[in-house]
Amino acid sequence: MVTASRVQLTVLRGRDDECRAVRSLLDDMTNAGGALLVRGEPGSGRTALVGYAHRHAEGRTVLAGSGLAEEAALPYAGLQRLVDPVLDRATALPNEQRQLLRRALAGESCPADRQLTLSMAVLGLLAAAARDQPLLATMDDIDRGDPQTAQVLAFVARRLRHLPLAVLLTADVTANLDGIPAHRLRALTEHESTAVLTDRLDVLIERERVDRPAASALTALATIGGGNPQALVDLAEVLTPGQWRGEESLPAAPPADGALGRAYRARLDRLPPETRRVLLLAALDEDGEPGTLIRAAAAAGADVEALAPAEVAGLVRVEQHGVTFPQPLVRTMIAASAPLAERRAAHRLLAEVLVADGQRLRRAMHLAAAAAGADPALAAELEQAAVGGSDGWAAASVALRWAAELSDDPGLTAARLLTAARYAWAGGQPDAARLLLDRLRAVCDDPVVRGRADLLRGELELRCGPASSASVTLLASAAAVQGTDRALALAGLVRAGEVVCFTGDQHRYAEVGRRALALRRPDDPPAIEVMSCLIAGVAATLRGDHERAGPALRRAVVLGGRLTGWALTPTALSCAAAAGLLVAVDGAAHRLAERAVELARERGELSMLSRALELRAVAEYWLGRHEAAAETSRDGLRVARATGQVNCANVHLGMLAVLAAIRADRDTSLRRIREIGESPTPGSRPHAFAAWALAVLDLVDGRHAEAADRLASLARIGTGRGQVLVQVMATPYLVEAAAHLAHRPAATAALAAFDRWASSTASPLRRALSARCHALLAPRGGAEAERDFQAALRLHPTEAGTFERARTELLFGQELRRSRRPRDARTHLHQAREMFSLLGVERWAEQATTELRAAGESIGPPDLPAARLLTGQQLRIAELVAEGATNREIAARMFLSTRTVDHHLRNVFHRLGIRSRTELARAFTAERHAGLASDR
Repeated sequence: MVTASRVQLTVLRGRDDECRAVRSLLDDMTNAGGALLVRGEPGSGRTALVGYAHRHAEGRTVLAGSGLAEEAALPYAGLQRLVDPVLDRATALPNEQRQLLRRALAGESCPADRQLTLSMAVLGLLAAAARDQPLLATMDDIDRGDPQTAQVLAFVARRLRHLPLAVLLTADVTANLDGIPAHRLRALTEHESTAVLTDRLDVLIERERVDRPAASALTALATIGGGNPQALVDLAEVLTPGQWRGEESLPAAPPADGALGRAYRARLDRLPPETRRVLLLAALDEDGEPGTLIRAAAAAGADVEALAPAEVAGLVRVEQHGVTFPQPLVRTMIAASAPLAERRAAHRLLAEVLVADGQRLRRAMHLAAAAAGADPALAAELEQAAVGGSDGWAAASVALRWAAELSDDPGLTAARLLTAARYAWAGGQPDAARLLLDRLRAVCDDPVVRGRADLLRGELELRCGPASSASVTLLASAAAVQGTDRALALAGLVRAGEVVCFTGDQHRYAEVGRRALALRRPDDPPAIEVMSCLIAGVAATLRGDHERAGPALRRAVVLGGRLTGWALTPTALSCAAAAGLLVAVDGAAHRLAERAVELARERGELSMLSRALELRAVAEYWLGRHEAAAETSRDGLRVARATGQVNCANVHLGMLAVLAAIRADRDTSLRRIREIGESPTPGSRPHAFAAWALAVLDLVDGRHAEAADRLASLARIGTGRGQVLVQVMATPYLVEAAAHLAHRPAATAALAAFDRWASSTASPLRRALSARCHALLAPRGGAEAERDFQAALRLHPTEAGTFERARTELLFGQELRRSRRPRDARTHLHQAREMFSLLGVERWAEQATTELRAAGESIGPPDLPAARLLTGQQLRIAELVAEGATNREIAARMFLSTRTVDHHLRNVFHRLGIRSRTELARAFTAERHAGLASDR
């Protein structure tokens, strides 16, 4: 018997639902009994939940037992251990039940026709024990012990409704006890896994003085642990200080001699030897092609049917298309639990059967896993088979790492480690790439190889780490390799230029430009020339020399469209797209960025995908496709987070904050800014985007001075310091805010810079924005302001930039109304309101409506067909409402929730400018009549 006491509760991460179910089970005992079955994989926390129940069982009698595999053949052995503390209460049972119970617990068999009597005896015994105070009976791993105990306890668990009794059982995922409420323990999320590791680390720090871990190590361990709490605890116990700090490679799996490894070994030991052999082959054959496993099993003297016991045990699923593992960790633990000699033999067997399949890389990797020492020939085979990453960059990186280990030449070892790091980064694994570069540094003294490695390290810092140090790394490494690889040196300079633009140190771009100019040659191929042109164009743009910048940038755009063959890469296309944005050829920039995105996805180059999506989002912003830009940025954010590119993620978050602010969506904008957090350095691009977004929100709310101050602080004009390019993008908002202020030197200076850029481009949109800005800064009510507003409206392109045209109409209408020309104002305000309504930008449409009312107009619903104002789903909901359907009826007919219908209906009311279902019905009736009249 367990005595319940007050104990400091242990936090069970990711098990909130199950903990609530346990507490509910205990709290309800005084009124009615109940039972709960917790099912889960080994290590998922079943025993921890039993302990949680014990700690919460204060004021209750607790009987605790567990199923033991060693006693599985002894009938009622588990039951005997469970009820032994209360056997003295058996005197309260009828004589027949008491005698049968004592014989069963003494080891005598119970006839099948007496099972019901025995089960009733156990129920009566527990009820007698619960007379003094409620009783909790727990049986952990009930499926591991004798089946007779499981049968009796399941019987009892179904009959507790009127007794102060609770039964808590745990079992493997394959166990199924009908009639008992069950919870299946899910895998922990990455966040929950990290929390488990942090909890465990606190203990280790106190016990062993372990250093605080690197964030990258925690993330990688969460992945290796597969969401299994015990796997995470076992991993934490065996890591070295260097592994915690992220300086050494992490283990590929939880330790085989840990608690989880022992649990899986116990499960595997219960399987027939032939099943274990085939199961190991299936675990090591990660590609899972049925033919490979069938041939390997045959070579081992077995067949796939031998997996049947493993399938019954829930370890695998055997299907027509192959063998799958329900939990990835199961595959890992099967391989880790096998003796080394058996693993190597299985790898050799798989390599033999892959000869006829043409699976060159898979075969070489199996041979490498079976190798016991240096093997130069196998190393060369691995290197050649992995070229180009056709089997996936992650697999290629592992292959090159093994090739480095099998090499007997230090030079080849270093070169292969560098290639392995490049492949890991291409596949979106920055932590793996860093560890490989650290290993390379320890074995290589060649300055050129180390320079190449530092170029990659600098790119990792740019995308994933402290970007402020990346430019020094990249400039130095570009100088180290320029004598042997000019193209690679230029690529390093492109990245160095990205760094200074990201960090807001644009004045340092001049040095990048000087170095790139020294590397330029008149006969450069397109792939090299596009980089040279980009650097030259950006350098000229940042010093205000648009006459020189324009030709260089346009040349880069043209070259980007001509790239073919080996020169056609996501990196080269992104260079051309960036050039297109600077020279304001938005359509071409979008096409180039879109092609870079497609190519990066096609080739699996995740390291470049987020950057290509960033460029596409900016192009979509300038094209006026704000919804598309937001979706692109969300896509880029997902990719950046999945690949550890924190700086790219923050840029996407900043762009999303700006786009939400422009739509006056305050909550979304502020949420995105909070997600950026405190990590970006002041003056960096994410920091500037966040300031821009906050300034737009200030502007929407009429806080003009605050908005102007935020935007003016983005850069210091003429110094090259700060986010010059972001401030140029935000200049129309800076000018709009400053137009309400008496003192506007920052806006005037920013507009002068914007004018110089806009006039150097052929972009009607940039020139329209320039004209609008001049109109806002012109004297109120004068001819100059009207002339500039009219020029802006003529320049606004009809095929793009609808939002900006609507903004110009609104601002012009405001100017005319305040100049006491309400009739003229109403024309422009109506246009603005209509366009904002079509775009679904509700706050701006409201502002136009307010201006119209101030101009003396009584505003009703917009004079537009509903089909133009509403989305397809909103239109269908509106039609059903007009027909008299309730929200519940609409939800049923459209397979939506009533909450979703409510949300859409509120938007319908707002967009149509109506306030009730009756008005909506009248509006649709009038619209149908108008349509019929026009048809006549």
